[in-house]
Amino acid sequence: MLGALAGSVSPAIVVAVHGVVQLGSNAGRTIIQRRYAVWPVVARFAIGSIVGIALGAYVFTALPERVLLGVLGLFILAMVWLPKPRIPGLSTAGVLAGGAISSFLTLFVGATGPFVQSIFVALGFDRKQIIATHAVCMTIQHGLKVIAFGALGFSFREWLLLLIAMIGSGFLGTWLGTKLLERLPERLFQVLLKAILSIIALDLLRQALGWTFR
Repeated sequence: MLGALAGSVSPAIVVAVHGVVQLGSNAGRTIIQRRYAVWPVVARFAIGSIVGIALGAYVFTALPERVLLGVLGLFILAMVWLPKPRIPGLSTAGVLAGGAISSFLTLFVGATGPFVQSIFVALGFDRKQIIATHAVCMTIQHGLKVIAFGALGFSFREWLLLLIAMIGSGFLGTWLGTKLLERLPERLFQVLLKAILSIIALDLLRQALGWTFR
């Protein structure tokens, strides 16, 4: 989505517009799939997100984007592929830290959804829990991000029609995707999720290194 937006709106406002679209899209997923969400994890994530957004807004222009992209890419690969020992407190302190870190990063790099999904993979959630819990957490995170950008002076009004169209099409995609999820075997879902997260992580590292395809 970030790539598509970059081709249609100014790079300076891509992250802000992306935040509104993702807020609408994830709110739709939350409504449809809320019964599968792991709500204690959502609560911890929300607390961490408030801290992360506050810190991110404070240092919004201070950190180089390439460094953040590289860190995000490496983290996703580590969470998806490295052996995960039993870590005491991962579902509590780990989720709090994940909420804070991802919410901090989202103001700079926009798409931290794979980062958050990799945390839920590490917690051993099944496919419905991953998708539903991720939807609720991303709704909270993007909602906070939109508030932060509004406080920083960004005006969303001139992009209203584009935002409405993208949120509407996103809800349709969510409805269709939910139908597919019901039929998708758990094993196949986990394999596909790891593959997609890995591709995204490698592309983040490519951007961090400044490599381009010619």
